[in-house]
Amino acid sequence: MVDSLDALVDLVVRAGGGHDLYVRWSRGYDLDHHGTSSDELTGVALPGLSANPLRVEDWWDDRPLRLWVARRLHDYRHLRQVRGPGVRPWVARGREVARGPDNEPLIEVCEPVAWIHPDVLDEVDATLAEHRPDWGPLNRMPSTGG
Repeated sequence: MVDSLDALVDLVVRAGGGHDLYVRWSRGYDLDHHGTSSDELTGVALPGLSANPLRVEDWWDDRPLRLWVARRLHDYRHLRQVRGPGVRPWVARGREVARGPDNEPLIEVCEPVAWIHPDVLDEVDATLAEHRPDWGPLNRMPSTGG
């Protein structure tokens, strides 16, 4: 269990910049054992699990790693509500096998690393609010028609 944002940052540092670490929002590795996600628009089975990379990009330079990791965790936090009870973030060591319809990495999970404690999300909110209070997740709102 990763119980603080600093512990998650440390995990990324120890993994050499997070090159093979991903955040996955789901009910966990045991239920993801089939290894595929599906496109929500078409229902098409995808060749891996959708995940958010923790890998630090070269263009980030010497900017704060804590801010990078906070953003990576925050971007898809809406999935907790969208996908229902029991969905929470966890860290996977994986290998990218393709890209999904939103250009997200699709991974083969090589190893589940750790659950991310819900308190970490409060730290993420505080970190992002210090930087830019109006920042929100990448949430697609359903169309109301028209």
